[in-house]
Amino acid sequence: MKTTELAWFKSSYSSSGDGDCVEMAVCPDLIHVRDSKAQAGPQLVVTPSAWTSFLAYAVSG
Repeated sequence: MKTTELAWFKSSYSSSGDGDCVEMAVCPDLIHVRDSKAQAGPQLVVTPSAWTSFLAYAVSG
């Protein structure tokens, strides 16, 4: 799947109004993450298990 075909959505934790937004696109085998201001720029692509581990770490502080 091309990244232009992905269904991107903004993180609920992105700031509102000042343009600091993280977007995600969830696929069965991969999680894509990008900066909404640089949509054609680099993306972070991880497996669902790696994303789950990252979120658990981030939430734990």
